[in-house]
Amino acid sequence: MTGMLRATLALAMIAVPAIAKEAVISSKPIIIAHRGASGERPEHTLAAYQRAIDQGADFIEPDLVMTKDGQLVARHENDISGTTDVATRKEFADRKRKKRIDGVDYKGWFTEDFTLAELKTLRAKERLPLLRRGNSKFDGQYDVPTLREIITLAKEASAKTGRTIGIYPETKHPSYFASIGLPMEALLVAELKAAGWDRADAPVFIQSFEVNNLKALKQLTQVPLIQLMAAEGGPADKAQPSYEAMATPEGLKAIATYAAGIGPQKDMVVANDGTVTALVADAHAAGLKVHPWTFRAENYFLPSGLRRGINPAGHGDMAAEIARFLDAGVDGLFTDYPYLGVEARNRHSRRPAE
Repeated sequence: MTGMLRATLALAMIAVPAIAKEAVISSKPIIIAHRGASGERPEHTLAAYQRAIDQGADFIEPDLVMTKDGQLVARHENDISGTTDVATRKEFADRKRKKRIDGVDYKGWFTEDFTLAELKTLRAKERLPLLRRGNSKFDGQYDVPTLREIITLAKEASAKTGRTIGIYPETKHPSYFASIGLPMEALLVAELKAAGWDRADAPVFIQSFEVNNLKALKQLTQVPLIQLMAAEGGPADKAQPSYEAMATPEGLKAIATYAAGIGPQKDMVVANDGTVTALVADAHAAGLKVHPWTFRAENYFLPSGLRRGINPAGHGDMAAEIARFLDAGVDGLFTDYPYLGVEARNRHSRRPAE
């Protein structure tokens, strides 16, 4: 038995007491804090997740990658060159590597080359400092959180606030990690079981851009699964030829055999010119929820008609953009600014029926 398998089995036996009885999540469209309140704090830090909770997010979203010793931690990518201070740490200078991951060449420092203890010595920094200068003042203050720490935060916040705060983890590069002997599916499910969240009605969604790892998870857990889709390209595991094909009525019916919903790039739902596609209607016809990504307030990310001023870092009318998607019938959305998402959702729900 490998050390990783022993750790996984041991984890599954850990009993995590329920902190509070979980309430039913609102039937309104859910607001998913994309990497936490990442517009206001360095992403994937406990501070970013806590701020998102304080702002009323229904779910906090950790991207999950593996450590050398088989632990799940939250980073946007396993390449941590741009999200931690690792490049300044002389003791890790010899860990810099060149790698090819999912067909893309990288050069940097990677989580799979560090133990959890080593990663915990690093400090997070803002990934987009030119657009989010205010976040840079928090550089060096926060460490790299584990999935278990994020679950604990969500449970404690649920008990404190009296509302359910869920988690919405994404498995990053699962086929790559499996190829180097660090599969993540069983470990993720074991963490959820330890938390008492391995149920169909648990406040959890698991998402992935790949297909085969979602199908594997389908055999391991009752937690609802979400198939992520981009406007271009296709799954890294080559299980389907393209996301475009997966977004057709027939493709959506196939997704419904293993997933509860889709997470499409937002342009696949409403084009930049405001044109609404058939994706939401087709997905709902297949019995799938629709949670598009990602809503950001900066002009740089907004359609031209919703920008305010010429500064790319300035904020435009993200609320108006969200309203278009709520009108289109989405069931939730990912945003870097949860408070704006909550305000837009609540404002939309108060509008008189036409």
